[in-house]
Amino acid sequence: MNVKRTFGTVLTILGILGLIYGGLGFVNHSMQTRELLVVGIISIIFFFSGIGLVKNTKDEA
Repeated sequence: MNVKRTFGTVLTILGILGLIYGGLGFVNHSMQTRELLVVGIISIIFFFSGIGLVKNTKDEA
């Protein structure tokens, strides 16, 4: 079991969930602008970090 690949998958999923949460808040106007920006930026960082970890980790079987 590769810990880096698993952590990358978890980060990617958290990023996707955060982007969905931010998008729903934007559409429903249920959050303030600052909160939307913070959630969006953190989600983007998580998403691209997770993608990078999964992509750059080599399989060792």
